Amino acid sequence: MEITLEGTPRVTGRAAFNSLLRGLGWGLLGGLAGTLVMDLLLMVAMLVLGQPAGLCFSIVGDTVSSFLALFGAQVAGGVPLGVVTHYVVGPLFGILFGAVTRLPALRGGSLKKVTIAAFTYVEILSQPILATTPILLKMKAPATLQWFGGSFVMHLILSIVLGVIVGYGLRPAPRLTYNRTR
Repeated sequence: MEITLEGTPRVTGRAAFNSLLRGLGWGLLGGLAGTLVMDLLLMVAMLVLGQPAGLCFSIVGDTVSSFLALFGAQVAGGVPLGVVTHYVVGPLFGILFGAVTRLPALRGGSLKKVTIAAFTYVEILSQPILATTPILLKMKAPATLQWFGGSFVMHLILSIVLGVIVGYGLRPAPRLTYNRTR
């Protein structure tokens, strides 16, 4: 560790690389767990509302299929493509968030700070992806509002799980103190 002119420590060399690897690993775990929790709750909510459990996966798969068709690639949409997309994008979001948490502003932050950062990160990063669905699938206004509202709640769940896992995984180790009272 090196001390800068401002007197703040800066991690360099092998320690910085190990710190980044820990961030990537905890981010992957948090992104995968967050996606799994989000999807399980989503499927239960769909069933409660009388819709097919895989409806959102189907919408995501059809969006990806329509997007790839813009470039001349013909890929079947539907539930399988939606599931694959969810379980590729979710962990990737987590990995990127794990890298972001290694920035000095978030390093060593409280669980609350990391979870709020995860919420902000997930909601902002997911908006361009979510915006393609109403455009490519030509959704009407009520369906678009329902899509964004449901997506906001589901990504809130993802971000909380991601933030808690990354926050706990990357918290600083407790310092051991030796109390010599005798």
